[in-house]
Amino acid sequence: MIRKALFLAAAIALPLTAFAYPSENDYGQPVDHKLEHLDKMLKLSPEQKTKLEAIFKEQHEKFRAIHEESHSRMKEVLNPEQMQKMDEMRKQHMEQRQERREQHRKPAP
Repeated sequence: MIRKALFLAAAIALPLTAFAYPSENDYGQPVDHKLEHLDKMLKLSPEQKTKLEAIFKEQHEKFRAIHEESHSRMKEVLNPEQMQKMDEMRKQHMEQRQERREQHRKPAP
């Protein structure tokens, strides 16, 4: 039973960490960066960029709503000790993700 709870916690925690970065899309990329990349690759018009930005914003808001609902439902399933451990796991994962992101941003030697 504990094994199932830990698996469930890990399975839910990993995708939800993306919501810790409100200015990012579902892939962890800043929306501005993604728009710049799409503009470079697809030669978007200003109108297209505006429309895509609205789509990405709406998508982010929907993901955030799903995250909040999932978190509330998890609180109903897990006991306080398990929720605390889950929050710690999520925090650790976010820190690791931030470290990887910073390493990626460093210029190559």
